Amino acid sequence: MPSAEKGRPSADPGVRTAQPRVFGRTINPATISLWISAVVVGVIFGYGAWQRRWIADDGLIVLRTVRNLLAGNGPVFNKGERVEANTSTLWTYLIWFWSWVTDAQTEYVVLWIALVLSIAAVPLAMYGTGRLYRIGRGQGPMNPGWMLLLPLGALVYIALPPARDFATSGLETSLCIFWAALLWCQLIAWSQRSPDPAAWGRKQVVTTLLLGFTAGLSPLIRPELTLVGGLALLLVFCSPMSWKMRIAFAGVAAVLPVGYQIFRMGYYALLVPNTAVAKDASGSKFDQGLTYLGNMFSPYFLILPLVIAVIAAGLTWYLRRSAVDTSAERPVDLVKHEDDAPVSWRTRAGSISRRLQSPAAVVTLIFVCGFLESFYWVRQGGDFMHARVLLVPLFLLMLPVMVIPVALPAGFGLRRSDTDGSRSVRPQVVGWAGTVVMAGLWITTVVWAISTSHVAGMKNGTEIGRGGIVDERRYYIQNIGVEHPITAEDYLSYPRIRAMVASINKHQDTGGVLLPSPNYDEWYFDPLPVPPPPGVDKQITVFYLNLGMTSMNASLDVRVIDQMGLAYPIAAHSDRLPDGRIGHDKDLDAEWVVAESGAYPRYPVLPPFVSADGVRQAQVALTCKPTEDLIASYSAPWTFARFKHNLRQAAGFTSYRINRVPEYELERCKLPIPAPVYPN
Repeated sequence: MPSAEKGRPSADPGVRTAQPRVFGRTINPATISLWISAVVVGVIFGYGAWQRRWIADDGLIVLRTVRNLLAGNGPVFNKGERVEANTSTLWTYLIWFWSWVTDAQTEYVVLWIALVLSIAAVPLAMYGTGRLYRIGRGQGPMNPGWMLLLPLGALVYIALPPARDFATSGLETSLCIFWAALLWCQLIAWSQRSPDPAAWGRKQVVTTLLLGFTAGLSPLIRPELTLVGGLALLLVFCSPMSWKMRIAFAGVAAVLPVGYQIFRMGYYALLVPNTAVAKDASGSKFDQGLTYLGNMFSPYFLILPLVIAVIAAGLTWYLRRSAVDTSAERPVDLVKHEDDAPVSWRTRAGSISRRLQSPAAVVTLIFVCGFLESFYWVRQGGDFMHARVLLVPLFLLMLPVMVIPVALPAGFGLRRSDTDGSRSVRPQVVGWAGTVVMAGLWITTVVWAISTSHVAGMKNGTEIGRGGIVDERRYYIQNIGVEHPITAEDYLSYPRIRAMVASINKHQDTGGVLLPSPNYDEWYFDPLPVPPPPGVDKQITVFYLNLGMTSMNASLDVRVIDQMGLAYPIAAHSDRLPDGRIGHDKDLDAEWVVAESGAYPRYPVLPPFVSADGVRQAQVALTCKPTEDLIASYSAPWTFARFKHNLRQAAGFTSYRINRVPEYELERCKLPIPAPVYPN
């Protein structure tokens, strides 16, 4: 009988375990199939993403901040206003860094960063999952015979058209999945190392600290991913290690996010990005969230591959456990005591701590994180872009089954029974049945992926659905007539944008407010008084919903704000509309902008849809002391005294809200309602 491979125990002493040989060399089919699968999946995903390449309007928003950084104005959206208009901090600075290094057009910089990260994320995740199929730390594959590692979760993800849409959208989805894949690989590698701190070498110390650094980046990737990073940090922190190492681990994990949080509070006077305030990320819209979930699941019959993934995960767990139980390295009962002696709490705690550093604990953690992230977005109400915010939770849930093992039982002989030494066919029958089932699950997933890859998520891409959800890529392509909209200039054909540029050029020297009119080819212009009010610069303010295409088609001297509040704190701190469109459920009236910018507040200069009385009421409402403090927190010169003041007031400013109706805001602030501008 052939002996086990050198340095690696046989999976079953009673079965032939010869490895396949090619040209006299022993090869590992599992490793080869994993790398072939990773390359094939990466190429397919890259090709699909490139065929659907584009930059979304929301993807252009971050580039305005990058332009200001490159111009020396700081991390702001509008010069002179400290507003964090981007949700992902790391995404902003990643684009800034490569724009600075390459000196290339920012739209193409973000396109290639997103594409590279998206393509790299899937093979990286597959590699991490491939490391699961080992019988012990440092041991070989689960099955020493012909085992293939074939893509399953990876196919589910790349087959979805939204996954390819948001691979190059300019949004941070690509960074999120790449970070998740990297964290997954680090956690799996950590779980397979020695749990004895005394046996740690320099390599294990460094890799553990790097794991802490990666997990600590989570709030800078996206705020809600703090849950994933935080649970990962807790898992590692509670595993066996010295207290000196724990302190170092916590310090490495915290240094960047805590440092940036202090900067955010002192610079922006908020605990979270302004976008989180604008969208009230702590709010609850379960009904809309369930609608959003159905909007993602129903077009692609996504329930089928998810059920397949659950079955594959369960069967893989069973087969892997069988491999561990029959291996030479049997698990040791860490809490077993003779004579049923009582077990101390310290012993139990040590046992639990050692069990945390295991692949099973990591897989459980990732499943829990995926479900919690999904629950968060359903509770939040989802998003207005079809499937976008559920892609990362789906990616997390697919990580443990990115690849699955399809293996022939190791040899064709019979296995000896452990009890009476007789031969039994049951293990071989179970093994072959498992092979057939896993192969069937994989083939079914392949068929589903092929049939789903070109399904339209929403039947009419030119319109916004009844739930407020839209296939963003198709919507813009069909409205601007450009197959691959990437640059800001590509969006000039969108209604009102070309007219906006012409209006800015016409009124640049006058200063005032540009407001959209019902006519898509013109804008209302409300100029500043002559002379302008004290302290008011001659500046054009554009007030429009589509913040990305407007801001990127305007110079940095033009102030661009929106009624949702992504770049306009007064709108961000207004109340959320209970029945508003998801992602757009704040809608500040133009009266506030006219009042706050100092534009002319009377007819006939004032646009007809703007109330002169509303402007006057907004002017008085802006004198409300907390509102004045809020405005000063982001517009007053940034000094050390301002930094300290913002630091103390950040929590209060984060929760501060105003009433979007000026008259009601006056009542809230207990301010007098001014007399009508035009009394009867």
